[in-house]
Amino acid sequence: MTVSATQHAVRQVAIYACPMHPQIRQAVPGSCSICGMALVEPGAAGASMIKPVAFGTLATLAMLGVYFGVLTLVSGWDFTVSQFAHFWYYILPLALGFGIQMGLYVYLRLRLAHHHTGGKMVVASGATSTGAMLACCTHYLANILPVIGAAGAVTLIAQYQVELFWVGLAFNLAGIIFIGSRIVSAGKPS
Repeated sequence: MTVSATQHAVRQVAIYACPMHPQIRQAVPGSCSICGMALVEPGAAGASMIKPVAFGTLATLAMLGVYFGVLTLVSGWDFTVSQFAHFWYYILPLALGFGIQMGLYVYLRLRLAHHHTGGKMVVASGATSTGAMLACCTHYLANILPVIGAAGAVTLIAQYQVELFWVGLAFNLAGIIFIGSRIVSAGKPS
């Protein structure tokens, strides 16, 4: 038997499974009886997750990079580390939430090929996450911004930094739910 004939024979006996419910298996393509997602060959399911996980990880690291970079530029490394130690329980979930959104968005884009569903929500919640993280220590921008109006805005943001963290976390959750619902919708047969 030739290589292409062997590959063809293997494809004919392929078992298709749900990426979310691997216990749902069948010999022909179809959709999951639990969630409605399209069944894929098991090898394809693992390979299709590499890119979303990589993008999500990079987005999380990029968000932390923005936080550490801006704060270090404004107030120095020692101050940045002390602020991170003080607010890590807000900063890490904000960065991770943004990374999860990006991973889900890439996964959705791969499933829908050229469909742009969910991008605006990722941008809005990502910007809010970044804003909330930077609000932690934005009041220290007053050291380098002698403009009275900017100093007033920075003071206001500094006064409500914890509330801004919560707003950022809420936007992250909303973005994850929104993109997750689009993924579920994309998997249902039309």
